[in-house]
Amino acid sequence: MAVNASAQNVSAKSQEKQNMQESQTMPPQLRAARLGKQRIVKTIILTVTLLFLFVPLVSMFLFTIRHPLSGKWSFDPWIAIFTGDGSALGADLSTLWSGLGASLALCVVTVLIMLVLLVPTMVIVHIRSRRLERAIEWVATLPLTIPAIVLVVGLGPIYRWLSADVLSTNAIWLCFAYVVLVMPFAFRALAVGLNSIDVKTLCEASRSLGASWPRVFFRVLIPNLWQSILSASFISIAVVLGEYTVASLLGRMNLQVALYQLG
Repeated sequence: MAVNASAQNVSAKSQEKQNMQESQTMPPQLRAARLGKQRIVKTIILTVTLLFLFVPLVSMFLFTIRHPLSGKWSFDPWIAIFTGDGSALGADLSTLWSGLGASLALCVVTVLIMLVLLVPTMVIVHIRSRRLERAIEWVATLPLTIPAIVLVVGLGPIYRWLSADVLSTNAIWLCFAYVVLVMPFAFRALAVGLNSIDVKTLCEASRSLGASWPRVFFRVLIPNLWQSILSASFISIAVVLGEYTVASLLGRMNLQVALYQLG
């Protein structure tokens, strides 16, 4: 197997070298034509991708300025939102601002708890015991297989006890449930970053130079995992901002519940 793999690597390198030599000896006209075709293909792919991303956004914006019954176009909803006066729409926008504030606070707290729990745990497992990585991955991705309505059945008694005896009924305490919901997505984003670098070698090299474990973690590993941490954070924010089922069934206010009440 090792011989076959090495032979394949050698053949791939020789083929790549041959292609480079052919491109260098290619006449300028043919080279320009090939580059032109590549630009056209890249432009088409980029255009299709941008349309896929922006057409839904434009459609949502058009939906907000068109009255569904009369078909008239009006910016009154946007004016009401930015002026804070919902009387023209016959709605109390204080509910919207309350839900938006709760969701933004939940985003911050959920992301912080998720990073504090996942990043050190995954780094330690990656360094010390790779056998536990499979078990932690299974636990982290388990919420994907459990519907939100089923989670609420288990979370309901817990939140009822917490609200009565320990915590308040403030929506901020939904952060514990939201950490469970975002864990599968955050885990995969962080796992990609950890698998792309040699964590053990970086730690051993840093420790051999006299760096303490906190210094290794914050000055060596975190900068190398920064992109994965940002990806996990943004995915978590998207999940929290779009969550409705848990907040609604537990009787808490967030952005989606506020939008439902206004609608």
